[in-house]
This record gives sequence, structure tokens and C-alpha cells, in this order.
Amino acid sequence: MTVVPAQAKGTFWQCVTFARQASGVEIRGNAWTWWDQAAGHYQRGETPKVGAVMSFQRTARMPMGHVAMVSQVVSAREVLLTHANWSTPGAIEHDVRAVDVSAAGDWSEVRVWYGRTASLGLSAYPVNGFIYPDAAPASDWANVQVAALSLPTLTQIASIN
Repeated sequence: MTVVPAQAKGTFWQCVTFARQASGVEIRGNAWTWWDQAAGHYQRGETPKVGAVMSFQRTARMPMGHVAMVSQVVSAREVLLTHANWSTPGAIEHDVRAVDVSAAGDWSEVRVWYGRTASLGLSAYPVNGFIYPDAAPASDWANVQVAALSLPTLTQIASIN
């Protein structure tokens, strides 16, 4: 797995704008409001699925919350996320690791790959759950026009630690 953040030329991506475009979930407003806004409009749940939006709760460190699209389900407790404005302000990151660290294994708390430390880091983030789009996204998130920056693979990083 390679972690590749990218930045569209001249574009500063917010997580909500990117998640909406990537997933097809048509919700607007701050990320922390997405979970409640989805009620009655989109199916919601605790099971990660490709294309679903992971809805992060707001916290003191993350007052606007966060949303990210699941790009791959690796196992029952690990997914890859594609999202924006996480490790680097305004940048898009493709296929970054997120691990369920909740005691119940219900995806209520996760640790997410953070590019600046090249690790999952020490912070765990509370998650509301997953918002499932009605259909495939109208646009192809993988083909968002970006200039990719190469970063080391997880295997290379593991050999450093």
C-alpha cells in the first residue's frame, strides 16, 4: 500500500467538498453535521463499505468534525480512506490506513494515518458511523486531476521504526 497525498493545482480541498464529490453523498455544511443530516435521506450504519462516508464526531481538537470516503475494506477492523484536508491543509490523500480501535469493534473510535508523522499516531478519533450513498458517485474520485507526491510505502516506514 502506498500513501499518496495529492493537491489539485490551485485548489484547496476541504474534507466536505471532497467527500461529497468522491462519494456522491449530497450533504452540505460542516462535517460534524453530516451524520444527523443523513438521517432519513441516506442509510447509516457501523459497517464500512467501499464508497461510504466515515463521519467523524467533532472534538476539541477537531471542532468541525471530519468526513472521509472508504476506498477499500482491508479487514473487519481496517479500511483505507480517501479524504482531504487531514495531514496537509487542502491536500487530498488516497488510500490512507484507518484502524478501528474501539473496545467493542464497532467503528466508534479510529486511528488514522497521519502523513506528517508517517504513522497512525497516538490520537484516537470518535466516529458516528458510515453514511452509505444511494448509488455510485457521479464523478470518479480516482481521476480527480491532481499532481501526486510520492511518499514511502508502509513497508519502508516500518523498517525505519
